[in-house]
Amino acid sequence: MVPPVFAVATAPDGRFDAIPMDEGNHPPSLEDLDARLRKARGKAHPANAAEGEGVPAGGWGQAMRVGLELVSGLAVGVGIGWLLDEWLGTRPWLMVVFFFLGAGAGMLNVYRSVSNLGYGVGYGGAQAGDDTEDAEKETDDGKP
Repeated sequence: MVPPVFAVATAPDGRFDAIPMDEGNHPPSLEDLDARLRKARGKAHPANAAEGEGVPAGGWGQAMRVGLELVSGLAVGVGIGWLLDEWLGTRPWLMVVFFFLGAGAGMLNVYRSVSNLGYGVGYGGAQAGDDTEDAEKETDDGKP
């Protein structure tokens, strides 16, 4: 017969207590953890949501982002132009130039946001179904 194995624990008052290890004080199994995780994930994601789909961005969220991208581009451009004008004494020319540069940057950011560029690997490079290589092969007939 195997003698019982004891663990030593310290009580709050400083005493040492011996706790038998065969009382069934085992940690929960991984299957139990997996079952609890599945249950929690089921509550977080309703059953009517399709598998593998994230929550789509709402219309208001997209509209606010587009507006913020455009206004922030303009504000940064005007701010840089105003600071350079103050520093170099060329008022208002650099502010006008950077206003248009900021407007262009804002529109570029809006375009990237709306067309979802910059969110994947390769920063919007060739994606599934991209026929640019096929079009190049068709137009290249070997003539200089």
